[in-house]
Amino acid sequence: MKQYLVWILSSALGALGVNAQVAGAQPQPDILVKGLEHPWGLSFIDAQRLLVTERPGRLRVVTLQGQVGPAITGLPPIQAAGQGGLLDVLADSQFTSNRTIYVCYTEPDATGRLNSTALASARLSEDERRLDKVQVIFSQQPKLSGSAHFGCRIVESPDGKLFLTLGDRYHHMQDAQTLDNHLGKVVRLNKDGSVPADNPLRGRAGVMPEIWSWGHRNMQGAAWGPDGLLWTTEHGPQGGDELNRLLPGQNYGWPVITYGEQYGGGPIGQGIQAKAGMVQPLYQWTPSMAPSGLAFVTSAQYGTTWQGSLLVGSLKFRYLARLELQGGQVLREEKLLQQLDERIRAVRQGPDGLIYLLTDSPQGMLLRLRPR
Repeated sequence: MKQYLVWILSSALGALGVNAQVAGAQPQPDILVKGLEHPWGLSFIDAQRLLVTERPGRLRVVTLQGQVGPAITGLPPIQAAGQGGLLDVLADSQFTSNRTIYVCYTEPDATGRLNSTALASARLSEDERRLDKVQVIFSQQPKLSGSAHFGCRIVESPDGKLFLTLGDRYHHMQDAQTLDNHLGKVVRLNKDGSVPADNPLRGRAGVMPEIWSWGHRNMQGAAWGPDGLLWTTEHGPQGGDELNRLLPGQNYGWPVITYGEQYGGGPIGQGIQAKAGMVQPLYQWTPSMAPSGLAFVTSAQYGTTWQGSLLVGSLKFRYLARLELQGGQVLREEKLLQQLDERIRAVRQGPDGLIYLLTDSPQGMLLRLRPR
């Protein structure tokens, strides 16, 4: 009876967006690789090898046996400072035949004083030592000074379109509500960088046609959901980190509505949490846990309890969150790997159905979760 009452309470708190920890046996991390310098993104290219980015500007092939390849040459110019640098990487869904990859990074202007988030496509050479046919297919506009809030997660949808998350660049949060720029937006692109014909804002005067959704702050987690929608996490200010399901052409509210407040205290704008025409987060974290990395567990490797869960890395509080979902709602949150005491930067499910993580530090690690 006591366990049943605990379950009921946990469910109610989770539905209200309150962090409720669930007890139980937890998978344990196996360290596959150590010594990566601030690793940020990972993407499998086959069952045993994956690409890993290091924020200072290096891309490597890493094997599940722990072998780390040399830095791959041919990357476009990258500005590594603050939160910027070489960030996400994604192997094309047809990589085995076309060897195409995509990298997201901080792109400097000609003077080196301004920068923005950019997305490039390239072909990985057969010897995996260089990138060929490098092409910048998207460059966030406008370019600005600063080293924060780049966003930069890449997702390919089942229909072969690319989604890219873009931060508000910190000092320009009001631009997240205007549609003549790419700040605080998610964009949807064809693989050559052109604008899909069915993008929701295409054809509107004075509007950037790549925009899929807007009103975002700094999204460092993105994953394609089993419901056929893009799911994202974004950093709030002081409180109000968000989990969202993105519908086309919708406004997610930042900075007009937020569950967070100014650093040091005080309201942002009018200090409101809801407004007509602005989408509420599916779930929110207050205090902020600094979410980075997002992955659905679709395999049965961790049992039926985990299957269908959503995993979110926490940078600030150094844990892996497992969100139990039902009917598109979060029922509860389980906090994992707290004893590891590492900033979880990236989360992916591998071809083997196991979960792989990157930890963000000067001696970052590639981890694999071992089922129990």
